[in-house]
Amino acid sequence: MPIRHMLPGLCCLAIFGVSGYSATLSTADKDFLITAARTDMTEAHEGQMAEDKAARADVKDFAKTLVQDHTDNYRQLTALAGKTGVAIPKGINTGKDQKIQQLSRLKGASFDRQFEQHEIADHRRALAMYKREAARAQDPDVKAFAASTIPVLEKHLHLAEACAKPAKRT
Repeated sequence: MPIRHMLPGLCCLAIFGVSGYSATLSTADKDFLITAARTDMTEAHEGQMAEDKAARADVKDFAKTLVQDHTDNYRQLTALAGKTGVAIPKGINTGKDQKIQQLSRLKGASFDRQFEQHEIADHRRALAMYKREAARAQDPDVKAFAASTIPVLEKHLHLAEACAKPAKRT
């Protein structure tokens, strides 16, 4: 068979072969990846804010952990999104995020208290989302990613709760 007759078929095969993976990814799995990316970027941003604005050393240490862990998680998520063909957000609009705006107006002890409460609520929500995805994801790579992130989010929740204990406040 002449090559010119095979070329259109090979082009179609190449196009469908590249995009075929994301076509098989469920809507729920795609939505999870997109939401997880936003969550990682928001948590890293709030952690950076806390490194600058927090009054207490334990809150600053927790913030540094958030920045490092959520940045690492976003890198892993980016690789997974590339493999699955899902377009994840590359940035957040901090001007439209109410929590970030609220935190930006605070500093010192007031910042610490609000940041702790945000982190407890945010990590409870994130844990629920990741546990749900680890249990229900259709894609094995997405499922494994969600499951592997749960211990990190649990650690963050425990750190946030420890920071929020009244004995820690000065």
